[in-house]
Amino acid sequence: MRPGVAGPPVLPEGVDGLVGCYPRLERPNLRVNFIASADGAVSVDGLSAGLQGPGDKEVFDTLRMVCDGLIVAAGTVRAENYDALRLTEGGRAWRVARGLTEFPLMVIVSGSLDLDPEQLIFADAPIRPIVLTYRAAPASPIREVAEVIALGEREVDLAAGVRLLHERGATQLLCEGGPGLLGAMIAADLVDELCLTVAPLLAGGQAGRIAHGPPAPPRRMSLRHALTREDMLFLRYGRAEPTEDRATPPGDR
Repeated sequence: MRPGVAGPPVLPEGVDGLVGCYPRLERPNLRVNFIASADGAVSVDGLSAGLQGPGDKEVFDTLRMVCDGLIVAAGTVRAENYDALRLTEGGRAWRVARGLTEFPLMVIVSGSLDLDPEQLIFADAPIRPIVLTYRAAPASPIREVAEVIALGEREVDLAAGVRLLHERGATQLLCEGGPGLLGAMIAADLVDELCLTVAPLLAGGQAGRIAHGPPAPPRRMSLRHALTREDMLFLRYGRAEPTEDRATPPGDR
């Protein structure tokens, strides 16, 4: 930022400040978290790690800490080599103090069930993961280490999956992608919030965008906050409602 030019507010430090920016809501909420470069690339050399910068990990950890369930596509689990969903000691203590389970649910969406039971996301899981698939999915050893739930005939019925998670008490949901899963969720009109970190990079190349999938009508979103830290930009968008109270502070919505 040039001297004398005012910019967006700075991303707060500390748990209380971050939770104030990314709160749990009283109503069911499906929040999506993505990172992209300034020119829209969702990865560098095929991975999101090349886009990370100051503050991004803190937001990432906070969103996981406040959610009831984390939803990820199988392709992202494989590409990013996901570990088990184990929070920090402080994150677990924060949850327990508020009457939440010590760990959120880990939910993986997979049509093929092509998943490795020895990957840490399963082998080191503090809670048995859930895998959402469809009824014609092939046999897989993943059934021995996860609860496999078939929803839909020819593809995973994501809306039914969200309803099932709500019935189990997981109303604050977080999705970390990938782009195909986000595109499908947009098409099914399931996304209530988008948390988008914009890295100060021009990545170029052939990297894709944060969402791709079937055609769907555009969904109007409302900007809840725009925060920065050392040139990283943190945006939070919420579903725009016709009767939305514009006077409500962003952290309270």
